Amino acid sequence: MDARLDYQAAGPITTKVFKHVMSAGQALKESPLPAETKELVALRVSQINGCAFCIDMHTKDAIAAGESAVRLNLVAAWREATVFTEAERVALELAEAGTRVADAAGGVGDELWKRAAEHYDEEQLAALVVLVSFMNMVNRFNIITQQPAGSYEPGQFG
Repeated sequence: MDARLDYQAAGPITTKVFKHVMSAGQALKESPLPAETKELVALRVSQINGCAFCIDMHTKDAIAAGESAVRLNLVAAWREATVFTEAERVALELAEAGTRVADAAGGVGDELWKRAAEHYDEEQLAALVVLVSFMNMVNRFNIITQQPAGSYEPGQFG
């Protein structure tokens, strides 16, 4: 399968936008949100959206960072799994509500936000919101252009 669009060769506007997108991704990596939470959230958003490229990337990056296969395999069914902390569970719930805006009855509700604030400080909450939004954006770029999955190497994008 070939991608519909090569971002690097698509012209100056795409090059300029993706330079900023990659910078935003790097800033998220440096955020105070726990690294495990970042990968779990990125993976869950990508699963919901069906972005094979991002599922491949975040699974491999998580494994390279020491994440267990059990936890990664259970992300899609996190509600029934006992391997996630309460903070991770709230982050996954917020990721789902923020991704399924159209069918999540209003998105992230006050009760969910309150529970998230019990586990994360304001800077971490901001990073979580930006991460969920960022992942939804890049998932859509990759899905629309049919970026192929399977060849990503851990740390490939810095």
